[in-house]
Amino acid sequence: MKLSRRELLAVGAGTFVYSNFAALPAFSLVAEDVIAALTGGAELGEGLIDLVAPEIAENGNAVPLEVSAPGASSITLFADGNPEPVTATFNFGPLSPTSGASTRVRLAKTQNVMALAKMADGSWQIARAAVKVTIGGCGG
Repeated sequence: MKLSRRELLAVGAGTFVYSNFAALPAFSLVAEDVIAALTGGAELGEGLIDLVAPEIAENGNAVPLEVSAPGASSITLFADGNPEPVTATFNFGPLSPTSGASTRVRLAKTQNVMALAKMADGSWQIARAAVKVTIGGCGG
């Protein structure tokens, strides 16, 4: 079978797209794996973290987030739709006046933002917020 030049280019382009994008893991699965590794598979409680995120972010380049968890020794923020799900980690010592922080993060697309807090007693808490992004912030 002989392929025309146009058919050969179409097959080559299709093969390139498939080989480069078909094997990519879903980013939300990557975030779940990172959370499981960080917590050692511990049970996650809910209700002790206050996560404030906008429902709609007009620009994903700088999405404001606020998080607080009284009694937390650290808080890690995740964005399950980003290529790199961990967006920030805050550590709090015994002299920290509060166990909270505010920051701006980049979000590639509409996705869930999660805050994972390690409490002083060793337990883990999680909070989630959905953020709709109208213009992505991670390029591409």
